[in-house]
Amino acid sequence: MGTAEATALVLEGPRRLVAHRLGLPPLGDDDALLRVEACGLCGTDHELFTGALPTPGPLVPGHETVGVIERIGPGAARRWGVAAGDRVAVEVFRSCGRCPACTAGEYRRCREHGLGDMYGFVPLHRPPGLWGGYATHQYLAPDSLVLPVPAGLDPVVATLFNPLGAGIRWGVTLPGTAPGDVVAVLGPGVRGLSVSAAAKAAGAGHVLVAGKGRGDAARLALAPDFGADTVVDGERDDPADALMGATGALADVVVDVTAGAPEALAQAVALARPGGTVILAGTRGSTDTPGFHPDLLVYKELRVLGALGVDAPAYRAALELLAAGTFPFAALPRRCAALDSAEVADLLTTMSGHGRGSGRPVHAVIAP
Repeated sequence: MGTAEATALVLEGPRRLVAHRLGLPPLGDDDALLRVEACGLCGTDHELFTGALPTPGPLVPGHETVGVIERIGPGAARRWGVAAGDRVAVEVFRSCGRCPACTAGEYRRCREHGLGDMYGFVPLHRPPGLWGGYATHQYLAPDSLVLPVPAGLDPVVATLFNPLGAGIRWGVTLPGTAPGDVVAVLGPGVRGLSVSAAAKAAGAGHVLVAGKGRGDAARLALAPDFGADTVVDGERDDPADALMGATGALADVVVDVTAGAPEALAQAVALARPGGTVILAGTRGSTDTPGFHPDLLVYKELRVLGALGVDAPAYRAALELLAAGTFPFAALPRRCAALDSAEVADLLTTMSGHGRGSGRPVHAVIAP
């Protein structure tokens, strides 16, 4: 059975990551134990670390986990279609499979689970404590959703199943992006680049990616490799003017993945054509919406949709697109940290904006 303990980084409070030794749990028919190979990091991770997002107490963070099934109950093996030794990606949400939301495919709103026990957000005091990817092992409870990783796909690259899955759902599935559509993306981080790639893979006729300022310059420079036809620095040029100049039209679909940018809502509305669709996937972090005129939603007859999370079909499509190598996700500027509290804390601090423009990776990963 190997070691009887796991090493895990526990977030005990804001900016306080501490290594713990946690016992590996006994398994029943319907659960499993994952040996973590890599755990991707996103904005939520550094917000938890800094205390910008509250936690329910000490916990093991990490919700973009890829690893190998080390042990599994026979019921779980049948239900998930995987066996010990298989590499899988772990969905952050769990699904009871029975409530109205789950049967409708909206398991993010599962009546039994929902947001309350997402992986990476469950408190340490709930046995067995190994609820996140900042660890050598992660417990996979009943009702988990796992996705087989295509053979040959590096586990570090495979952690991009989460942001690329978001790109597919937010940039294609929700808005109904069709071949030939003009798509505008606000925010050139890993999710913005993923939206661009997903839209181009779906046949978008023109993709614009916009960022703002020197801190986004390196990321904007990557955008053409991920499907962008037009790249705009909003500090120098107006994205709507740039899109009109490039295509003679405004966007059929606008996807806003910015974080903490209250002015982006007004920009998204300005970029959308009459009758177009605006997807809001980034959070403002504020009630302010400078420059936003609600009447424009009426005059333009816009469809505005909020997007929270991803779903299993988008994750599966993301893993397939990563394995195909159509876009250079494997070559993204990346920083991998070992399972070391000081090293991970430094990486999360960098991601949170300290040293902005100097050392901020596009893709950040913990690789135990």
